[in-house]
Amino acid sequence: MSRNTGTRNIIVITGTSTGVGKTVVTAAVAALAAAAGRRTAVVKVAQTGVHDGPGGPGEAGGEGSDLDTVTRLTGLADTHELTRFPDPLSPEAAARVSGLPPADLSRARTFIDELAAERDLVLVEGAGGLLVRFDPDGRTIADLAAALDAPALVVTAAGLGTLNHTALTLEALRARKVRLAGLVVGSWPRHPGLAERENLADLAALAGEPLAGLLPAGSGALPPAEFRAVARAGLVPALGGQRK
Repeated sequence: MSRNTGTRNIIVITGTSTGVGKTVVTAAVAALAAAAGRRTAVVKVAQTGVHDGPGGPGEAGGEGSDLDTVTRLTGLADTHELTRFPDPLSPEAAARVSGLPPADLSRARTFIDELAAERDLVLVEGAGGLLVRFDPDGRTIADLAAALDAPALVVTAAGLGTLNHTALTLEALRARKVRLAGLVVGSWPRHPGLAERENLADLAALAGEPLAGLLPAGSGALPPAEFRAVARAGLVPALGGQRK
């Protein structure tokens, strides 16, 4: 799968699992785009595990949400949380146990398309891994990417187990004919072991191209200016960075 952001100005950011650094990678791409003067919006289709505030289409997330992290790291105000559920579960399960309506991916597609008509770049962050269910019909962020004809930037882990998770994720993208915008290691350890070091070559082999980025562990705790510098060093030029 070759890196291809396509002709659209939308990138869907997904992961091989939860906790791999999707939000920090989203913030890194957004920070560099905004610093380059691009009109950039970030969309969180479904936020789970956050209790404060009602959320809703067009509204930013409240404190503790993924969009709060993006705003803190980038200074962007053009952020949009489409739905929110209090329990830290998949969007479909979180809606079910709370009694709230599930995430509406058809409505999300329309909203994102309208944003993209007036922005230079729209970043759409998923929840958990690529095939996490968003509604009772089993639709996923991969289905939304396909409907938007948008490429997917895949965030993966560095350590043991990542090769299988990454291979399955990339295979699922291929099956849905979703283009790959790149593969990024979302949290590179300060002292990588043998497995982490060897995985870099294997992850690139799975992607069929050099890695699109590698962000150090703890990047999300940095002040905005330092974060932008780390993002610039860690991401490839196609994502606004300087990584070779």
